[in-house]
Amino acid sequence: MTGQALFALRGRNPDVLTCIANLSNDEVFTPPEFANRMLDTLAEAWAANSKGANIWADSSVKFLDPCTKSGVFLREITSRLNKGLADEIPNLEDRVNHILTKQVFGIGITHLTSLLARRSVYCSKHAKGKHSITKSFRSDEGNIWFKRTEHTWVDDKCEYCGASKKALDRGEGLETHAYAFIHADNIKARFTELFGGTMQFDVVIGNPPYQLDDGGYGTSAAPIYQLFVEKALELDPRYAVFVTPSRWMAGGKGLDKYRERMLSDKRLRNIVDYPKLYEGFPGVKIRGGISYFLWEREHKGPCEVQTIWDGQPTGPAVARYLDAYDILVRRNEAVPILEKVRAKSEQTLDTRVSSGKPFGLRTFFHGKPAAKGLKKPVKLFGSQKISWVERSAITVNPTWIDEWKVLMTAVQGTSAAVETKFLSKPIIAEPGTACTETYLVAGHFDNETTATNYAKYLRTRFLRFLVSLRKATQHATRDVYAFVPDLPLDKEWTDAKLYKRYGLTKEEIAFIESQVAEHDSELFEEGIADEGGDE
Repeated sequence: MTGQALFALRGRNPDVLTCIANLSNDEVFTPPEFANRMLDTLAEAWAANSKGANIWADSSVKFLDPCTKSGVFLREITSRLNKGLADEIPNLEDRVNHILTKQVFGIGITHLTSLLARRSVYCSKHAKGKHSITKSFRSDEGNIWFKRTEHTWVDDKCEYCGASKKALDRGEGLETHAYAFIHADNIKARFTELFGGTMQFDVVIGNPPYQLDDGGYGTSAAPIYQLFVEKALELDPRYAVFVTPSRWMAGGKGLDKYRERMLSDKRLRNIVDYPKLYEGFPGVKIRGGISYFLWEREHKGPCEVQTIWDGQPTGPAVARYLDAYDILVRRNEAVPILEKVRAKSEQTLDTRVSSGKPFGLRTFFHGKPAAKGLKKPVKLFGSQKISWVERSAITVNPTWIDEWKVLMTAVQGTSAAVETKFLSKPIIAEPGTACTETYLVAGHFDNETTATNYAKYLRTRFLRFLVSLRKATQHATRDVYAFVPDLPLDKEWTDAKLYKRYGLTKEEIAFIESQVAEHDSELFEEGIADEGGDE
């Protein structure tokens, strides 16, 4: 050891961990600045429950990153402990040895990231290498462990993570993406194997892989981060701090049970949410944004929710019970508006809107370009074009064919950093029509006037605001309408009438209109939806 300069990696300019690119869709690196915000939240919670004590001045606290990639959490924790323990352990070498051998632990998610993490923390990819800042380790791994783990295949799926055997049973030359932390029945016993003794971690912190790297893409890929969170809580730490996509709050493939568990867990103490695309992790496109939470074992009560927008809080953190609804209403400003709507106990629109494939036809289904030659032609609204099919080809909901229908695209969003429309403009489909699964049938009626009133209702900012509370991705499925009241359609509804009906204040109206843009003056969509749903 040559002194403090060797150890203080953060003094380098630029910080190397701000310069590396993400390796794959499951290896999203945490920016150092963001990691330090999470550590600040942890330190505040520790002090609040320990009579003001400084967690970084406690030589007994054990930290674990069970999914380390760049090693940024372990590095920043080590840096803070190095300063905080200076009085208790004045000798720099002794202090560093104690921190790295007794307090800081990690599990690499791949062989490459384990080497990167060791380089970040030990200044050497080998913990006992000649450049390592501690000489106390007996193995090259030190306390940052990695060992190739195999999936356990049952009926061509991994019984632990659900990975596809076809995609990830790839032989010894490639990564398995079978992460050790979640491929174990008894995680505490597994840690005894890894670190050679009974381990009780005070803090588990990390940024887990987000989805299975098995051929899926974007919102269609199976999420995996929830498995890391659940395993971490099995360790019964004093605190758990994780950053994940925010999609779990209102949707996400296979996340219903996880969402229910999180919303009902009164040990969630803090949630800090970054809904704006790219803001939390610059350059990384995670639809729905990201958030981090702090879970505290001894906490029993409401959770403080804070939204960050353009680097600043949108308002004070608000303590609230998260299980008031079946999803997490992300913006604190939205809660009193929603409560005014729900106070009327009205039927909601999700009971009117169809499920996917309302006529049983897939997106890629196309009929003939013209009605000529068909005995009983039906006009078909599909992806990018109108075509014609024989009536007998439609066996699902055939009675709807002869009714007036209002169609809404099943996928709606933009590639912009901020979503402002949330729903497409409605299409009024006359009798003699049907659609593929590009659309949902938002409602079907026996006359044009009712269909028109309904379509106008769907265009209002008020309605689209309520949809936005449940719409975490581009998918505008039936459940996103579950906060929207199903109002009488014998008259035309406008935003002004709706604001008055629910007694909204000027401030609440201003908030709605700051979140939801008006559609242009053209009342209804005349064209055909693009398959991707972008405006």
